[in-house]
Amino acid sequence: MKFVTSEQMRAVDRYAIERVGIPAVALMENAGRAIAEEVLALCRGRREGRLPEHPGETIRERQAGAYGLDRDHVDPGPCLDGGAGEAAPLRDSGQPPLPAEHWLILVGKGNNGGDGLVCARHLADAGVQVSLLYAEEPERLGGEALLQHAIAAALGLPGETYTPGAVAAARSRGVTGIVDALLGTGAKGAPRGAYASLIREANESRLPIVAADIPSGLDADTGAVHDPCIQARITVCLALLKAGLTQYPGARAAGDVVVRYIGIPRALPPGIAAEAGVLLAESSLRGELGVDPARRREADGHKGTYGHVLLAAGSLTMSGAGLLAAKAALRAGSGLVTWALPEALLPHVLGAVPELMLAPAGGEAGAWNAAASSELLRLLEARDVLAVGPGLGRFPGEDGFLRAVWEGAPRPLVVDADALNILAAANGLSAWRHRDAATILTPHPGEMARLAGLSTAEVQRDRIGLARRFAIQHGVTLVLKGARTVVAAPDGRVFVNVTGHPGMATGGSGDVLTGLIAGLLAQGLDAVQAAAFGVYLHGQAGERAAAARRGNPASLLAGDIIEAL
Repeated sequence: MKFVTSEQMRAVDRYAIERVGIPAVALMENAGRAIAEEVLALCRGRREGRLPEHPGETIRERQAGAYGLDRDHVDPGPCLDGGAGEAAPLRDSGQPPLPAEHWLILVGKGNNGGDGLVCARHLADAGVQVSLLYAEEPERLGGEALLQHAIAAALGLPGETYTPGAVAAARSRGVTGIVDALLGTGAKGAPRGAYASLIREANESRLPIVAADIPSGLDADTGAVHDPCIQARITVCLALLKAGLTQYPGARAAGDVVVRYIGIPRALPPGIAAEAGVLLAESSLRGELGVDPARRREADGHKGTYGHVLLAAGSLTMSGAGLLAAKAALRAGSGLVTWALPEALLPHVLGAVPELMLAPAGGEAGAWNAAASSELLRLLEARDVLAVGPGLGRFPGEDGFLRAVWEGAPRPLVVDADALNILAAANGLSAWRHRDAATILTPHPGEMARLAGLSTAEVQRDRIGLARRFAIQHGVTLVLKGARTVVAAPDGRVFVNVTGHPGMATGGSGDVLTGLIAGLLAQGLDAVQAAAFGVYLHGQAGERAAAARRGNPASLLAGDIIEAL
């Protein structure tokens, strides 16, 4: 599934309207109907006891044809075409009417408000009572939104202009839900005036809120949440997923995100198609990256077929980090894994994982030293990929050690944990020579902040944009870890992962990811393939471990993730 920024979405809209010739009013009609369909689905779920007490934070795509045909898709597929003729009313879909439902439609002055007005009309046709609440005098609406206001007025849909307390008053009249059609993707900064008041009142009502395209108050590009911001039960994202809905805290404010086709051609303009981000799923791994999610093995394969990982990791107080990374590299499918570690640690880890090969490469006191780099480079001559960093620690001569590895390693390199901190302390990547071989950096937000010279809060404020700029500038593949991990390629491509579980927030989880990515690299995947597939598999394993192995996700350990790979 593709995702776009607000500017990219505007370009797609212009292309559809001006180049393809699809009338803007037709797109608005489709958008409003899609929102109404999702409202009706929520109403029926509530009536049948299928509406969960708390919203999820999922992203899916649902496509509906002109005659109410619909089906759920995790990933894009062919559009269901209802054929020629007018769309059937929603009340004729075979479902019983919903006379007890009364929805309040919050209407802004832009196209988002127009979508809400179309939604209100379709809800009324389906037998739902609707009330319109305009943020501003309806006469201030523009373009197609003003046309939709005129249609609503001609049909006698009840409406009023906002005054303080209007939402509470509507609830006292039996309103059962709210459609947020106040601010669209073009809005910038925190909502003000009547818009801010309406958002606060809507949230305070505790009624389920369905947001049109994006919750009002949420930054469509970054996922930043302004004060105030709608807290939606469902967000009906129109045409294409918006980048801000893929990242926290925006993902939490959006609730369940449903992406709905509204008639804009799926064949995006070439420039937009190349720049749009991709949500990781099995279809995008195959289609966008050429990866086989099944990880099939050749019938005549042997251990040499699947590569050899060299791991430089672990120190006296953090030997477990190296052990986790090494074991994960094996579970990734790498044919062989050699763990290089300080010589004093060898007696303590012998036999811990019988499948591992061990190689002394550090100081005698259980710590690394500058001289270890030459031994690593010698070992790498007979191996396919080097991963460095988990549990490495900080030590005298660390800058020279890492620089020698950075400049001397002719194979793909994965850099994590303390190796990233050493890199940041040595003036960051700008002061380091560009590597010819592939390089993957796997920072968590704190490490990313040190690499980029920013605060952690600044990193989290625009994860996608920062990751893309950093990867392009430094010619690396960047894995910015955290909920909804971002993978950015040096050519500007960006991927966001939605697999995973909150229980994975535990020490060692990142070490597992490092080993997993290194293991995939050793099997012949390129850096972007290995990074994207690695975070996807890592998240899937975390989900399985949380579901099958532990009664409470707080009990999940990094080792559980490895066992679920």
